[in-house]
Amino acid sequence: MTGPADHRADDGDLLRAHVAGDPDAFAELFRRHRDRLWAVALRTTGDREEAADALQDALLSAHRAAARFRGDSAVTTWLHRIVVNACLDRLRRRQAHPTVPLPDGSRSDDPGHHGGREPAAPAADHDLALVVRQALAALPIEQRAALVLVDVQGYPVAEAADILGVAEGTVKSRCARGRARLAVRLGHLRGRPPVPADSSASSGVPPVTRGNPGPVDNVGSESVHTGRDGQEER
Repeated sequence: MTGPADHRADDGDLLRAHVAGDPDAFAELFRRHRDRLWAVALRTTGDREEAADALQDALLSAHRAAARFRGDSAVTTWLHRIVVNACLDRLRRRQAHPTVPLPDGSRSDDPGHHGGREPAAPAADHDLALVVRQALAALPIEQRAALVLVDVQGYPVAEAADILGVAEGTVKSRCARGRARLAVRLGHLRGRPPVPADSSASSGVPPVTRGNPGPVDNVGSESVHTGRDGQEER
């Protein structure tokens, strides 16, 4: 007979076992989904320190709130919603109280690191991924969160809407606006001059879609290990 935290138990069983007092169930649930949760946190915040802190905040919240999970959505959707909320909270606080950024170093407790080294990658690919990540980080936070879920992580629009707590049309709108802004910012990669950070995208710029692969897809090529809705942007 297998225990409730066995790897063959489904997510719902693990969460119920955790609520019932199983000391290993939540750890198994996190182990099962940590890679995608970390990827969402990292790409939403654009900063490893912030992502690690947001993920830790989210897991503590999920651990404490497990008994209130009603089963209205999948456990993974619930977990992602808590992670995205934690990331957006940190981003909004950072906007309200800006600080001078420090160099992006390694942290021994960073769940995305093994020995403090980035995954091996050609220098050109690494540089391109960094440029795309910086462009993604410059987007309004609601647009960024939608693009991370839909275009980078590959979630269906309906599931992304559930995670973010908004209508599907809102997710589509945010993705379209975010793609247009990215297309302008990353125009120099296609032979057009770079756009200053404070420039906004015009409505005539074609979006970067998954059917028409563009630089945004390079954000998803990096190896990783491990919804509180804001006002609609203008």
